[in-house]
Amino acid sequence: MPDLAERRIQTVRDHMHLETVYDWDGVIDTFAGHPRYEMATGQVFDGEQAVRGYFAASRSVFPDQGNEIIAIAHTENTVLVEFWLTGTHLGEMRLPDRVVPPTGRKLRLRLAASVEFAEGSDRILVERPYYDQAAVARNIGIEV
Repeated sequence: MPDLAERRIQTVRDHMHLETVYDWDGVIDTFAGHPRYEMATGQVFDGEQAVRGYFAASRSVFPDQGNEIIAIAHTENTVLVEFWLTGTHLGEMRLPDRVVPPTGRKLRLRLAASVEFAEGSDRILVERPYYDQAAVARNIGIEV
């Protein structure tokens, strides 16, 4: 049987893969009963309904959104993952000062996330992706 660190890394790999195939039930099942995303901006998506809303909103802008893991490591009760966020801007992007119509531009943005686990568990407590909407907009050539 793999040790806890290996199981946690596999959970994160599975979680990220499930996001790319839009298996939201599967993504929710990788959490320890209560899904939660804490964004670098301070925005929090707490609970299943909020997390599903986050998925719907982000995929309406980039309907082919995906990720490609670059590096992954375990420490204490956390898995750290570096990845490429990919997609095509095919939906309206809401910025603080305007709405940007679809540009058809490709997104490829290098990001990191920390994924926290409960003591002794291989189920996710909280995912903390480190990026903001301005970085996404700039990556596809939109002035912010």
